[in-house]
Amino acid sequence: MKHRLVLALLFASATASAAPPTLEPLLNSIAERLSIADQVALSKWDSHKTVEDRPREQAVIASARAQAPDYKVSPEAAEQFFSAQIEANKLVQYTRLSDWQFKGKAPDTPRPDLTGKIRPQLDQLQKRMLQQLADFGPERSNPQCPHWVALAVHQPLNDPLVQIAMTRATAELCVYTP
Repeated sequence: MKHRLVLALLFASATASAAPPTLEPLLNSIAERLSIADQVALSKWDSHKTVEDRPREQAVIASARAQAPDYKVSPEAAEQFFSAQIEANKLVQYTRLSDWQFKGKAPDTPRPDLTGKIRPQLDQLQKRMLQQLADFGPERSNPQCPHWVALAVHQPLNDPLVQIAMTRATAELCVYTP
C-alpha cells in the first residue's frame, strides 16, 4: 500500500506540531481506502461500468450510519465522513480511468473481484475507520486540527492525485470554526 507508506512517512512532520496520536492511524486508513480505489477502477475498466454507483454509495452510507452508535459516533458525523471518503475514492477512479483511456490500456495487474474481495475489504475497513474516527473525535474541534491535517496532506513528496484525494477525504474531518 504505497499511499499508507507515504502518509506514514510524511506524518512525522505533522506530529512535530503536536498532532494527537489518534490522527495518524485515521489518516493511514483513509490512504488505504484510497489505494483500494485503484482496484475498483480496474474492475470498472474491465466491466465497462460507471464510477457513479448510487445504490452502493447509499448502502455504504446507511451502513455507516447504522454502525456509528456502536462506536460512539453520531450517525450524522459518520455520514459526513464516509460521504467524503466516497467522493475522494471517485476522484481517484475517474483519474485512473481517464489516464487509461488516454494510454489506450489499463495496467496489466491482477484484478480482484469487486463483489467478492474488494467490497468486503472496504466493509472491514469501514469498521476500523469508525473506531478511529471515534478515537480522534475529541480532537476534531481542536483549533489546531486543520493545521495537523494540512501538514499531513500537503507534502511535496505526496503524489498529486493522492494529495487531492486526501484533501477531499479530510475536508470535513475538523469541525473547528474560528
